Order: sequence, then C-alpha cells, then structure tokens
Amino acid sequence: MTDNRGYRAPQVCNIVSITYRQLDYWARTGLLRPSLAEAHGSGSQRLYSFGDIVQLRVVKRLLDAGMSLKKIRSAMDILRDELSSEQPLADVTLLSDGITIYAAHSSDEVVDVFRRGQGVFGIAVGPVQAELEGELYSLFPDEPAVAAAPDIPASLEA
Repeated sequence: MTDNRGYRAPQVCNIVSITYRQLDYWARTGLLRPSLAEAHGSGSQRLYSFGDIVQLRVVKRLLDAGMSLKKIRSAMDILRDELSSEQPLADVTLLSDGITIYAAHSSDEVVDVFRRGQGVFGIAVGPVQAELEGELYSLFPDEPAVAAAPDIPASLEA
C-alpha cells in the first residue's frame, strides 16, 4: 500500500527532532528538498513524503554522530547514487571512518570495512525506516499504512 500522505514542516520537525530553521535551511540549500511539494512564496507549505522523513532521520543521526554538514551532503549523494543502481535503500548501511563515507549493501561488506579498521560508525537505513513506520502508525493509527522500502528512492531524485 502506498502512503499518499504529505507531512508538513512542523510535523516533520517533531517526527525527526529537528528545528524548523534546520529543515528550512536543508530544503533551501538542496540537502533534501520535499518530494511532494515545495514552498512557493509566503503562505505555501512544503510537503514531505515518508521517504523524505526517513532520509531526514538519517541526516539527523549523522549530525548527532558528529559528522559535518559537508560530509552529510556527500552521504546524501551516495544515497542518490544508490538510486541509479536500483538497490533498495533499506539494504544500505552508511559507514564512515570520520573522513570518508562508504555505502555497504551486505553484512559481509560491513564486516570487511570494520576488519580493515576503517569503520568508526554506521547507520543502517532499513531500521530507521521500520522505526519511523511504527512512530507514524502510533501518531496516525487511522491512516493507510506507510510505503514500503521501494518507494523511498523516488524521493531521492535530484
């Protein structure tokens, strides 16, 4: 089932635990623009999809881990590249050694990065998505189920 719900900026800020100022800045600078509707002048509102919220939660976790916004932009570029490979984003784990960001698609790749001593931390996109599905269901129990992982990449289109 597809989630046609659009989430407005104040809802997104509460769900992702970020400020409106952060969300606005990220949209204006192209870090992550809303895939359903962009604001066009005073009085209009941005509408974010479930996939957008998953990505914003990943951005928030990278920030919380101490990654710079410049490196987070690189991470988002990696996720956009994953779109072209048609690999489900739920299968992607972002790893970083503090300098470079890697995208791993299997547990073997994750283990290999850690064996080489390169990995400092990682964020798996799938669990972030599942966590948000539960949170949104508790906030909106009477609404249709949220979209499955294959719908996430569409929101990454530049």
